[in-house]
Amino acid sequence: MDETVLLIGGGGREHAVARALVDTTAELYACASNRNPGIARLADGFETLETTNPTAVRSYANEVDATLAVIGPEGPLAAGVADALDDAGVYAFGPHEKQARIETDKGFQRRFMDEHDVPGLPAFETFEDMDAACEYVDSFDGDLVVKPAGLTGGKGVKVIGDQVTAEEAKDYIRGSDYERLVLEERLVGEEFTVQAFVANGDMRVTPAIQDHKRAYEDDKGPNTGGMGSYSDASLALPFKSEAEYMDAVDIMQAVVDSLDGYKGILYGQFMLTADGIKVVEFNARFGDPEAMNTLPVLGTELLDVLVAAREGTSLPQLSFKRQATVCKYAVPDGYPKDPNAGAKVTIDEETVANIAKKHETDQSGSDAILFYASVDERDDGIYTTTSRSFAVVGVADTISAAEAIAEDALSAADEDGLRMRQDIGKEALVQRRIDHIEKLRGE
Repeated sequence: MDETVLLIGGGGREHAVARALVDTTAELYACASNRNPGIARLADGFETLETTNPTAVRSYANEVDATLAVIGPEGPLAAGVADALDDAGVYAFGPHEKQARIETDKGFQRRFMDEHDVPGLPAFETFEDMDAACEYVDSFDGDLVVKPAGLTGGKGVKVIGDQVTAEEAKDYIRGSDYERLVLEERLVGEEFTVQAFVANGDMRVTPAIQDHKRAYEDDKGPNTGGMGSYSDASLALPFKSEAEYMDAVDIMQAVVDSLDGYKGILYGQFMLTADGIKVVEFNARFGDPEAMNTLPVLGTELLDVLVAAREGTSLPQLSFKRQATVCKYAVPDGYPKDPNAGAKVTIDEETVANIAKKHETDQSGSDAILFYASVDERDDGIYTTTSRSFAVVGVADTISAAEAIAEDALSAADEDGLRMRQDIGKEALVQRRIDHIEKLRGE
């Protein structure tokens, strides 16, 4: 049967999903609270609506006769949009609200790991009493990470001994409006992400990626939703082995085995420490920016995965191009604390698309891809919002070659009022990750 896919969300992650679906036999429709010009051009129809309103999303799905839905962001998952779509007979590739708690409630996530003996659990406690949380900071032997239990877009975490002192952390705890906090031991090492397609008891994993949360070069500044990321031409990353990659996969499998009937994407964020793999967090959807690293090199048709998930059959084995990727975001000045929203941007898409041709003499099959993110297309142009504006992804045989493509593409798309992290994927930063792990291991 012909498929009609509804894509929910208007960021860079969703633009990557749209791009992976557009050359298939499916009709593609999309809805988001902002009009993403990249998605709107690829889709057969685009509706601006509040995606955390299950009734509104379900109504649009019925209007376009959707047979499948892909839920991009965490907000609709937390609001029960997958539940509403499934109830309406539209198969939603995304977990129901109860299962999405593996991301949306960090206290639940840690208790779940504890109750099901999932490996990699750091020491933790949850608190509703903020005075008790401050006392725990004083009594804990070592540094802690302070995490709001709910969703904060990656911007609510404070790390003692890195971002703040213990006294500053206690001030943050007392002054916050959060109802619940998770305090857990600070993990020292190198972070990385593994994402997996999950349905019908199957789990199909994708290559490891390293995201860069800090706002500025050299990992300085506040946490963001992610300033960029890179993947290698293999499953692992330069600072870790494939055996360590498989240790992370085993942890994810333990989660899938304990989450009865989970469907959608499971995202595992891990820390490679001197004592092995530890879990930073789990998410219930593709990462942003990590989706933009993964989907351009996915050799398997995304639509085939979605149809198999709905039909209850085994998910296809995944194939990937043996290429590296580097993603870099352009964000409004002031992001994440005080972003300059409402600025008009003009991006020379043709120049960005032609960047890869300059590199093809050394890198056959290289590519430069522009992904629009949290921008809003209006009658007179494209405008920034309060979040990340657009990303460019370089695809090549090596990380350094992919970084050069991404850097050139960003230069071509450079806009006043926007900034980016230049160091992501550069050889010096990647080598620093390798040196850090070798030092932790005493090598």
